[in-house]
Amino acid sequence: MAPPEAEKDEPLTPASRLFVMPEMNQIINCIIGFKRPIDVAAVTSIIENSAMVKLPRFSSLMVRDRHGREYWRKTQLDIARHIIVLEDPIGDIEAGEEAANDYVADLSVSSELSTDKPLWEIHFLRAHNCAVFRAHHALGDGISLMSMFLACFRTAEDPERRQTLASSTARRENWRAILWKIMKAAILTVVFAVEFMLRALWVRDRSTALSGGAGVELWPRKLATAKFRLDDMKSVKRAVAGATINDVLFGVISAGLSRYLDIRSPEAPPEGLRITGTAMVNLRKHPGMQDLSDLMKRDSGVRWGNKFGMILLPVYYHKGGDDPMQYVKRAKAMIDQKKLSLEAHFSYRIGYFVMSFFGPKLAWWLNYRVVCNTTFTISNVIGPQEEIVVAGNPVTYMRVNTTSLPHAITMHMVSYAGRADMQILVAKDIIDSRVLAKCFEDALLEMRRAAEGAT
Repeated sequence: MAPPEAEKDEPLTPASRLFVMPEMNQIINCIIGFKRPIDVAAVTSIIENSAMVKLPRFSSLMVRDRHGREYWRKTQLDIARHIIVLEDPIGDIEAGEEAANDYVADLSVSSELSTDKPLWEIHFLRAHNCAVFRAHHALGDGISLMSMFLACFRTAEDPERRQTLASSTARRENWRAILWKIMKAAILTVVFAVEFMLRALWVRDRSTALSGGAGVELWPRKLATAKFRLDDMKSVKRAVAGATINDVLFGVISAGLSRYLDIRSPEAPPEGLRITGTAMVNLRKHPGMQDLSDLMKRDSGVRWGNKFGMILLPVYYHKGGDDPMQYVKRAKAMIDQKKLSLEAHFSYRIGYFVMSFFGPKLAWWLNYRVVCNTTFTISNVIGPQEEIVVAGNPVTYMRVNTTSLPHAITMHMVSYAGRADMQILVAKDIIDSRVLAKCFEDALLEMRRAAEGAT
């Protein structure tokens, strides 16, 4: 008869099993900046009474049985073991946000989370008025973790009110439009599924000044921040019929990478050169941020955890001088096709099938091959729409990145209170992160000027 504690063990999901593999070991690093010096005791007290510590994943150990199968096992949570306080500055005290980026860049290649405690911790960099929240990707994806964050903290305007969550509405269509959409979705899904499998086998991007590959995940990293105003992105969005913020973001990525290649390439790349990215797509029934109580309901359809698929996102090099709005229009046309297809669902189901029947080794190999054969990773998570406070201390920024991958460049954008900051993690021996961040910022400003000139 199994011991009582074993009866409570919960097996990891296939996605979580993939993330805890030594070869993968993905950790999410979130930098949170504060306006004033941090009162560590006050913040710790809030954490002890927050929704976070009540979530099973954040008070469970990851254990393996004698067959190597991973499980979550409830444990007594000792908050003190998860709090790390650094009093001394990281490098030059005047470096500010850059010092925090350097600290996290080092963590992304050299620091794992100990498995003798639940897989999260918080580092307080007191000299730089910021904290680094580290959570293993096995605990949940960006949607889960951001929904938890919103449930824990209050707005600056009204300390008694929690953040509001973004909602979406469905558009009604007639039966002919629906039938045509189903036919297009079927064709596009087949095309993109075949392309996805070919990427996992041998098709790869042409080598450029942005390319990584097998082993690059172990190279030293540099982290820089590209800072955008959401109003600028919205101005560009309004200038392209039917566009979304994601369309603008991928237009900026395409234009920024083209600018960087113009600056850094030993020789000019061929016009229209394809540069392929990988992006993670939320597969929950209701897009956008979720209410934490819904995430914890078994029958809600928006379960806590990792519920996303991977898609391939091609952008194309175009030499400077092209109409900047064309980048957004091309990005919109590409993303519209991706959203219509079931590519993300296909990749999720394939990964689930391989993990369930062949184990994590083959699943990791297929995922690794897709990443090695593409050029960059990009993610975009909607953050708080209003400024928030933690222990009476206003939060000035929120930024996210993850453990390094075989890409030489990974990008993670989070919006917060009218701003959108994109963390650009690069293999520093291959890419100049500051130059690349400036290329992205300049690309958006040029698009905004073009959008304003067209109105």
